[in-house]
Amino acid sequence: MSPAPSKAIYVLLDGVGDLPNPSLEGLTPLEAARTPSLDQLTSNGCLGSVVSVGKGIAPQSDIAVFNMLGYDFKDVGYPGRGVVEALGMGIDFKNGDLVLRGNFATIDKQGIITDRRAGRVIEYGEALEICKTLEESLKFTRNISVTLQPSVGHRVIVKFSDPSLKLSSKVSNTDPAYDRIDGIGIARDDKSMKIQDCIPEEEGDSEAASAQVINEFGRQTVQILENHPVNHRRLDSGLKPMNAILLRDSGNYLPAIEPISTRYGLEFGSVVDMPVEVGISRILGMHFITGGDIDAYQEKASKCLEQTKKYDIVYVHIKGPDEFGHDGDAHGKKVSIEQIDDLFFGTLLKNVDVSKTMLIVSGDHSTPCIRKAHTDDPIPVLFTGAGADKDKSQRFTEKESLQGSRGSMRGIEILPFVRKTFFGRL
Repeated sequence: MSPAPSKAIYVLLDGVGDLPNPSLEGLTPLEAARTPSLDQLTSNGCLGSVVSVGKGIAPQSDIAVFNMLGYDFKDVGYPGRGVVEALGMGIDFKNGDLVLRGNFATIDKQGIITDRRAGRVIEYGEALEICKTLEESLKFTRNISVTLQPSVGHRVIVKFSDPSLKLSSKVSNTDPAYDRIDGIGIARDDKSMKIQDCIPEEEGDSEAASAQVINEFGRQTVQILENHPVNHRRLDSGLKPMNAILLRDSGNYLPAIEPISTRYGLEFGSVVDMPVEVGISRILGMHFITGGDIDAYQEKASKCLEQTKKYDIVYVHIKGPDEFGHDGDAHGKKVSIEQIDDLFFGTLLKNVDVSKTMLIVSGDHSTPCIRKAHTDDPIPVLFTGAGADKDKSQRFTEKESLQGSRGSMRGIEILPFVRKTFFGRL
């Protein structure tokens, strides 16, 4: 083991894990990709495999990242992804409001969901125009005010407020691709092709009212958007209409969670871009900066280098591979990994003193292209640079990680292991 690090960089590649794919001659995208920078880091470090949340749980990115940062929410309730993203977007939110994550989606005349993300090709101005129309047009049985805030691409946040009642998050999703367990979003294997009715999960006036509001929102949204000018323009341009919104992961309170610097006795910076990652950074008290567009990998590396001058550990989240996994595009995922290797890890290798800096590289979950969804399949985890042992690993791949000297780990074990083993703090 080399001398203990004075700094650490912790990189999570969103959805990087995968399964053998016929279009890549039976290889995974990580195995098929040309990754000289990751190969260099791996050959000078040691591998293990990690399941971010738990066996049998196909997690959404928010709870997967929280677990990979050491927070599993077993002792406190999880606020829900809607709240996390709302905080990441700076939406005015108070306890008793009800906020949900939404997808702009495409449905056909029979109400069948034909694309969960309306083709992904969505201009912010289009989303903003649709959100404004809905805010002005929606009518509810109760005295409800509604706020819609478009995020990145197909993503949107929906907030409901009732001046006379604290709305409840104990309601089911209308998005058929996800269930909830104790407030945590879980990908479903069996996906209905239609928008689901929202059902109260507990008895009570608040739960019944919240489900009613969500169902009224869903039905009216489809009616209002059917002939919306934005969708006429999209159809004329050969694009899929944004004629429905799928809702999931409701939340109704602001979380109070131990700051990450208090938990580990180390100061954390982060480089993030997606609203959910900004929200996680805010909730945990990380000193975050944004890293540009999703594929601005060289910019993210530069921002990471800036953060290492100020903080003990810098967390970096890189979104790229996940979207190709959801789209079933194994070649695109391979190319994305190669770009990350060249522009992000290549830049780090040229500028980081690995004799003083540890690098931890992993993912938040697997998104196999043949499944087009998150799964619980193990992800590689690499420890390299200062303080790290060296094993026989040569490449950062799923198969090699199962033979690595670090063995099998859980997401919540990664940072406690790094703090105790490499920074010498219990």
